[in-house]
Amino acid sequence: MTTHVEPAGGESAQVLEFHQFPTGLPIGDSWVAAPAAEDVRFPYDGTLVARAPVGDTDLARRAVDAAVAVREQVGRLPSHTRRAALIATHDAVASRRADFERLLVLETGKPLVDCRVEVDRTLLTLLTAAEEVARLHGETVPLDLLPSGEGLLGFWIRKPIGVVAGIAGFNYPLLLVTHKIAPALAAGCPVIAKPAPQTPLASLWLVHLLREALRAAGAPQAAVQLVTGGPEVGVALTTDRRIGAVSFTGSAAVGHRIARDAAPTKVLLELGSNAALVVAADADLDAAADAVVRGGYYASGQACISVQRVIVVDAVRDEFVARLTERVAQVAMGDPRDPATRVSALIDERSTERVRAWLEEAVAAGASLVAGGKVTDGVIEPTVLLDVDRGLPVWDEEVFGPVVAVRSVPDLDTAFDLVNDSRYGLHASVYTSALDTAFAALDRLEVGGVVVNEVPGFRSDVMPYGGVKDSGAGREGPRFAIEELTVTRMAVIRPTTTKP
Repeated sequence: MTTHVEPAGGESAQVLEFHQFPTGLPIGDSWVAAPAAEDVRFPYDGTLVARAPVGDTDLARRAVDAAVAVREQVGRLPSHTRRAALIATHDAVASRRADFERLLVLETGKPLVDCRVEVDRTLLTLLTAAEEVARLHGETVPLDLLPSGEGLLGFWIRKPIGVVAGIAGFNYPLLLVTHKIAPALAAGCPVIAKPAPQTPLASLWLVHLLREALRAAGAPQAAVQLVTGGPEVGVALTTDRRIGAVSFTGSAAVGHRIARDAAPTKVLLELGSNAALVVAADADLDAAADAVVRGGYYASGQACISVQRVIVVDAVRDEFVARLTERVAQVAMGDPRDPATRVSALIDERSTERVRAWLEEAVAAGASLVAGGKVTDGVIEPTVLLDVDRGLPVWDEEVFGPVVAVRSVPDLDTAFDLVNDSRYGLHASVYTSALDTAFAALDRLEVGGVVVNEVPGFRSDVMPYGGVKDSGAGREGPRFAIEELTVTRMAVIRPTTTKP
């Protein structure tokens, strides 16, 4: 049958039609009925987008059963089959990209400009994973470095780690599920995806397209499955001892719990952050101010590497803050379907209320509100706080909203110390015209990525991506995730001579 999604927004909105998109959940080699359904609503105005299937722990276990049953078959799929399925999925998504973009706007409430970037990155991830299939190989080992190894032949190969459970966040649902599925399939691992409960629709469509590509390639559709549901479904997946690896993107608190509960299963965690941007005295202040606006408010601030903490050297504090506030006033907010919009509603009212409460707490503690700070028609205005004390959530924790906090320091040494004075460490950036400052930042900043003269949110899906400390463990990006989802198998051979 065909599923229709009625986009929010009244009579002028067009119906999105997913051609031959089945109902239920993709489990095993078919689609099975879900025990419940929930409304997916447009975060901007609360109107109904669609009714989405909701799974349970029984379906989660059924998915694991199906994945285990095809584990060996998927692990032996020829490279050309895995590559062909990924390329076919890339082409299928590309041919429907406008509908994917509109659907992402509706279920996330994220501005259209950011949803277009999400589809671009999804396509790159699929294509890169397909290319990495050809680079999955081992190496020879010189065993004769010890006398006992003379005459031995040694080499290692990579083998799939087993069934992968991939759990994604709500903010980039299509991309984050692709980050789990594409490397797993490229590595030869069956994968079970669990999207965030608020945003299952684009993920379901992606999985349908990939399963169709697998079927066309002669591979089992059970290689890629998807189960929706709440935390109990995630627990059922992550604590099943038959799972080879868990890949999770989300909050630090949930990631820590998964790591404890899943042990000794391998866990890859891409968690939160409060990304810092340092402005040196020799920085291009216009470029730095542009970067804070561009990097602080994209996706309405709902990104783990959006600019949150801005640390400015005292010598340029006043000039920088003046340029920043001038630019923030020009940020367009409102309906995310408008291509000009840069800030819109957060994923739900609870998130909006939390951010509003954190802002009030900061102001009560002495921070100055120099831009924004209000909630207008359900949208938090692009906000700049000045002189935020450490110990407050808007500085110490992950805001996940359109809020930037600015502090000034006497010098770069103090700035770098302040960046590191955090339990998080995902990405950070520094604006400077001095090469020695750039290398000092690379040497000293305790983060997974240092970005010079660009936003900390710069990320290409071909680079190793991940954090340190409470920002996670392991690396994403197809090449690096594939390595995480395979294990080395060492071969040691002593050739024998056969007597005639």
